[in-house]
Amino acid sequence: MYQKRVIVCLDVRDGLVTKGVKFKGNVDIGDPVAMARRYYEDGVDELVFYDITASAERRGIMIGVVERVAEQIFVPFSVGGGIRSVEDMRAVLLAGAEKVSVNSAAVRNPAIIEEGAARFGRQCIVLGMDAAADPAMPSGYRVVIDGGRTPTEFDALQWAHRAVELGAGEIVLNSIDADGTRDGYECTITRRISDAVPVPVVASGGAGTPEHLAEVFTAGHADAALVASMVHYGDYSVPAIKHFLASRGLPVRERYR
Repeated sequence: MYQKRVIVCLDVRDGLVTKGVKFKGNVDIGDPVAMARRYYEDGVDELVFYDITASAERRGIMIGVVERVAEQIFVPFSVGGGIRSVEDMRAVLLAGAEKVSVNSAAVRNPAIIEEGAARFGRQCIVLGMDAAADPAMPSGYRVVIDGGRTPTEFDALQWAHRAVELGAGEIVLNSIDADGTRDGYECTITRRISDAVPVPVVASGGAGTPEHLAEVFTAGHADAALVASMVHYGDYSVPAIKHFLASRGLPVRERYR
């Protein structure tokens, strides 16, 4: 069995890590460079950096912040927000990221996935998907873009299939309904997509306790799980989360000092 990955998500706004609930009421938390270094030293498997207002503001990502974070960590690093072209992808990869995440831009121009995979390899291309429960959609979940501001006509499961066909090598699936609530991941759509596509699926939105990660790894069939609030606010540490998961028989990489 492949190891389950614990990934810390840094949502960045105006150069600072920020956190909200269901994409609203954001509060600034701290410096992304210092926080990235701390999580790396704690043994996190990967880090994700999202410039959460870049797409809505139609601007480029903060490359300078990406470069400073990349200098401090030596684990896989995925970057998203404001990436609208292959040249944007190239700039992010040259700044030190191993993966680029496309979300709103991919919905508006799905060819960007295919172009990025052809240029850099599908292992570099991550589909970021924000999904909200909606019984009007075939899977029961609608894709929403622009940081939760704009509903689309894309069904979450159908979009996952299409993105993988185009060349996405990983999907980060974020539940808008669970985001920031710390009440647990949305396991239903996570499992549906995990079972339907041949690439890793990363669960995002709702982590509050280590039990929530264990649940999404087992019931949700996720390959990895993003955490944010539960570590940002000091409720749990990365080592404590991994120790709990190991105690439940889940394969994780623990760091011993």
